[in-house]
Amino acid sequence: MRTELQTELQEIKQLLLLNNKTVLTPDEVSLMYGLSKDYLYHLTSERVIPFHKPNGKKIFFDKEEVENWLLQNRQDTVEETQQKATLYNLKNKGGVR
Repeated sequence: MRTELQTELQEIKQLLLLNNKTVLTPDEVSLMYGLSKDYLYHLTSERVIPFHKPNGKKIFFDKEEVENWLLQNRQDTVEETQQKATLYNLKNKGGVR
């Protein structure tokens, strides 16, 4: 029980420290956002996620770029889709007949 609490406390400390950083390593991105390192490396090799390689070896991530990438391709809620459909129908000949 005590070691579990110590482990959780250590993870919380790490996350708090990471919250103030703007440049992250793959390990830090993995910990912070729950993406596996293998998946991150796959995404970088396919050039799907933005990353930086300042000396041509180690890769780094800009925290804001990762967050923007994670939040792209937002899906509308059912309510938003219904509102768009209603507006479309109202604009096109006064609605559905």
